[in-house]
Amino acid sequence: MKKILGIALAAALALSLAACGGNNNSSGGGSSAGTPSGGSSAGTPAPSGDLITVGVINNDPNESGYRTANDAAMRAMFTEANGYKTTFYNNNDAAQQIATAQQMIQDEVDFLLLSPASTTGWDSVLQDAQAAGTQIILFDRMLEADESMYVAAVVSDMPAEGKTAVDWLAAQGLDEYNIIHIQGHMGSDAQLGRTGALDEKVNAEANWNYVTQQTADWDEATARTITQSVIDSGKPFNVIYAENNGMARGAVAALDAAGITHGKDGDVIVMGFDSDKWAMEAVLEGSWNYMGLCNPLQAETVDSIIKDLMNGTAPAQKIIYTPEQGFDAATITADDVATYGT
Repeated sequence: MKKILGIALAAALALSLAACGGNNNSSGGGSSAGTPSGGSSAGTPAPSGDLITVGVINNDPNESGYRTANDAAMRAMFTEANGYKTTFYNNNDAAQQIATAQQMIQDEVDFLLLSPASTTGWDSVLQDAQAAGTQIILFDRMLEADESMYVAAVVSDMPAEGKTAVDWLAAQGLDEYNIIHIQGHMGSDAQLGRTGALDEKVNAEANWNYVTQQTADWDEATARTITQSVIDSGKPFNVIYAENNGMARGAVAALDAAGITHGKDGDVIVMGFDSDKWAMEAVLEGSWNYMGLCNPLQAETVDSIIKDLMNGTAPAQKIIYTPEQGFDAATITADDVATYGT
């Protein structure tokens, strides 16, 4: 497949220089985390009789409902029935991801699909992939790297997610914002974007304060412990800004145990992120105030990019952002839950 791919990519490169040079666009079943697994399933191979070899490096599907949906969508797409021979690897440790990526490059995969646990540390992988003729497509999360080092990125605009959420919070018009900020995996694209917007606002406004700012590393139980510690301290707070829905649910469990009201008619504003249907239902019923949608379904777009490249057509855009928005208890509808919840 590499020889065929080389011819197609030579044509694609010429198109890419014209199509992407000036782009300024702004972000299932499986193996246990940390274990590579084959993703092939019974089906009809690609029409040419050659399967496109793909390595998919993703985070642990147990990390969150979002990640479960994201991993399932990738596994459902990259199968023999759709023309692929795929190896999957799930791990939240960037060093382990990087080591596995290097092995996949040595195994001469045609495409390496990356959802990096950290935005940095990938320079050697990118360089080695380019030298080997392995094309890299980012999905879900970005890297700090020159755009020439990857063929495309299908991702969420994490800074925009954070800004949308913080703008919504500012519009609530509280006299004072005393915030429990529960962060995700430090250094990940999602954490940096969602934290950055809030940090900027807290630093700019005298009446915005952090009661605490700690990472729960996407973990629900840890988020509950962080919130409980604040409750036990007696410090006043009126906002929970949790960087994913699972951590928001953990924080709410601590509020409920302490008899503290929350949501649309409560004393504490609750905010989460991702696409979990149960979280959207919590917003719909008014027990949460806000959920920032983070769309986990990038597999179809990635598949289209690969198939276009195989036919000699470069992506029209280097970075493709998945459509997203914020939902709040005052305006969310049952149709929204049915349409966007996963």
